[in-house]
Amino acid sequence: MDIQYLRKWIGRNETQSECVTPSLVQRFNATFDREGETGAGSAAPLLVHLCLAPPAAPTSQLGPDGHPARGGFLPPVPLPRRMWAGGAFTFHDVIRVGETVTRNSTIQDVVVKEGRSGTLCFVTVLHEIDSDGRAVLTERQDIVYRGPDAPGAADKVLPSAPHGAHRVQVNPSATLLFRYSALTFNGHRIHYDAPYVRNEEGYPGLIVHGPMQATMLAQFAETIMGAPPVQFDFRSLSPLFDDADFTLNATEDGAGLRLWTAYVDGPVAMEATATW
Repeated sequence: MDIQYLRKWIGRNETQSECVTPSLVQRFNATFDREGETGAGSAAPLLVHLCLAPPAAPTSQLGPDGHPARGGFLPPVPLPRRMWAGGAFTFHDVIRVGETVTRNSTIQDVVVKEGRSGTLCFVTVLHEIDSDGRAVLTERQDIVYRGPDAPGAADKVLPSAPHGAHRVQVNPSATLLFRYSALTFNGHRIHYDAPYVRNEEGYPGLIVHGPMQATMLAQFAETIMGAPPVQFDFRSLSPLFDDADFTLNATEDGAGLRLWTAYVDGPVAMEATATW
């Protein structure tokens, strides 16, 4: 891997915009079994921006896994698997229905590390987001590229997660995963193509999206506290599949909340903190 070549992408920038329509908000709320106002000027749901202005590569330019071919805005990392490793959201104001949201994205860093599973390449992207000219959100996105799992990696036993003081059970149905992929225009086959994910990627089932877990945890935090957080940080630790229900968990931590997802009796999949 030529890290010096990949680091030439640092500083690369792109800008994308999309209007927050009532129909988009309606589909977003339906996906998460939520209710909310969709009229012009209404506050849009938390993290709906993840569904706005997604990359729209032509179908002919997608790779065999459904992702856009390497290169372009993101560096062409020569490792087969790309995942959301974590990130952070700082909320400055609310997005409102009918406004045009603009995302200005910049590659901040490209780093190669050696982990227990082999070579890892981390790409950090900063998104500065405004809505009708108002700064509403700053997002740091951590993307990790890696090779296939080492033999026996899936057999490693991780400790079970504790039960949160607040706890909700979620059924990660194939329909839910497909709907979120459609909302975000995400063609990655690991989220909707069961034969592909089992036969080609070697996973036991469809993979639950990292952004969807982050959205559910942020919504959970908002419901518990009665207001959206000012800061939300999260990190992915292990995957969730559609072969079993998982839980959203939250426990008070000072003035904020510590949150996590986990199988009903399984290890932590995603951990997060929310502050107000």
